[in-house]
Amino acid sequence: MTLPNHRPGAVAPLVEPDPRPGAAAPLVEVDRLTVDFDGGARAVDGLSFTLEAGRALALVGESGSGKSTVAGALLGLHRGTGARLGGTVRVGGIDVGAAGPAELRRLRGGVAAMVFQDPLSALDPYHSVGDQIAEVYRIHHPGSRKAARARAVDVLGRVGIPDAARRSRSRPHEFSGGMRQRALLAMALACEPRLVVADEPTTALDVTVQAQILDLLHELRRETGTALLLVTHDVGVAAESVDEVLVMRHGREVERGAVAGVLGAPSAPYTRALLSAVPRLDGPVRTAPETKETLLEAVGLRREFGRGKAAVTAVDGVSLTVRAGETLGVVGESGSGKTTLGRMLVRLLDPTGGELRYRGEEIGGLSDKRLLPYRRELQMVFQDPVSSLNPRRSVGESIADPLRVAGERDETRIRGRVRELLDRVGLDPDRYAAYPHEFSGGQRQRVGIARALAAEPRLIVCDEPVSALDVTTQAQVTALLAELQAELGLGLVFIAHDLAVVRQVSDRVAVMRGGRIVEQGTVDEVYGEPRDPYTRQLLAAVPSLDPVLAAERRERRRELAAA
Repeated sequence: MTLPNHRPGAVAPLVEPDPRPGAAAPLVEVDRLTVDFDGGARAVDGLSFTLEAGRALALVGESGSGKSTVAGALLGLHRGTGARLGGTVRVGGIDVGAAGPAELRRLRGGVAAMVFQDPLSALDPYHSVGDQIAEVYRIHHPGSRKAARARAVDVLGRVGIPDAARRSRSRPHEFSGGMRQRALLAMALACEPRLVVADEPTTALDVTVQAQILDLLHELRRETGTALLLVTHDVGVAAESVDEVLVMRHGREVERGAVAGVLGAPSAPYTRALLSAVPRLDGPVRTAPETKETLLEAVGLRREFGRGKAAVTAVDGVSLTVRAGETLGVVGESGSGKTTLGRMLVRLLDPTGGELRYRGEEIGGLSDKRLLPYRRELQMVFQDPVSSLNPRRSVGESIADPLRVAGERDETRIRGRVRELLDRVGLDPDRYAAYPHEFSGGQRQRVGIARALAAEPRLIVCDEPVSALDVTTQAQVTALLAELQAELGLGLVFIAHDLAVVRQVSDRVAVMRGGRIVEQGTVDEVYGEPRDPYTRQLLAAVPSLDPVLAAERRERRRELAAA
């Protein structure tokens, strides 16, 4: 891979700070930064740090810790929002707080560039990816449109987009999630910035795509000396990518130091708690339940979309069973068919082939009317609670829907049952009338679980229920599911792309690729002695908390890519 400013045949070492008297000032200087929002909420409280050229620093912490607010302050993104900033932020010698419009334009893209968490919302859906990169380039390098287009194609190629000239004419929706994130990196690189600020750049990406993006960021630093500020809630991602870690909580620094020291021997209790919540591939395995009752059985299940030559097979001949009291984990990359399979298991989608049996009864071909008796016992918790909850209705009313569908008409009993469910999932029953936007991401996921429980199900399919949550919230949600399962004897299907989480919560695991199950067995079998090369590839891409091991694995991936 060749990146901007790289001389063929030259591999520059990572730039070390110069300790000599009179050495150049750090690239980033943050001194007692405070950020207050309307309503008196203080997001950042007296934070100070520096970042030297060529170095990489990760801001790590839970949602609401102030990480993204700090990242935005480095580029003056709070200007005009009503936020009140105190302290000093200097980037490349520019005082961000005092900079005028022209100096801010020079800063953004020319000195520092931002890679946002959600590339779909950061890219304009109406314009081609190449045109958007070219527009950024022309802001800082006035010249012909032809030269700007050539630059866009060049940087797209350098971040690994195949057939860059042709794909530069594509719109964002025509790119996969990983390709869109590469496009944002290309946009950041277009003007050869001295600093890249990456805000959760791998959230919700598959482990293999995540590894590719992290490797790309590392190559960028190695070959160009560009500094990196990485914002992440994933401690494993930090271990893979940076020199130093700054742990944040409630807008303040909790701990800072070399990545090996902070992750290997943390001094702060909060850092230790954060690390203990991280799911690991070498963690304890669940004890399988002693049960023989089969709740759900799929035999040769198939689903196609479209007709004729345009037909796409999303699920192709899948067979599996789910027993009472056990968790079947389903893992695979985006497009493997996991979500389509999950929706068929609860009959939100009709199979186009195969058989689906619930407690011995064929339900795969039942009409909606004949399916009604089974609806209550088969429920689903969706990946995105924001889009699955009606923003115009209170969470209490959303949880009450299954009760009303089941025929309950006594509003006193409905309200009482909803309050019980809110309490059962760890939420305040008095928040019945609150709306989804008033809850955090983890709390909204608890609302989704409460809604599924309202129908008194026997089996719940959880579709990526913790994919965008920080590790402590993730641990709380998975612990809640395990507690409910033990208490109610629920069968669970846990769909996820995070292999470490699936290992932690599952009794058996099915690995999907291209609509098919390529490997299936107990956790010990699939993780301890994987038979399929694809399973081994997925496991090799899981981030390691050991920076030395992470570097060794990154080098192996680089060698394989070059072979």
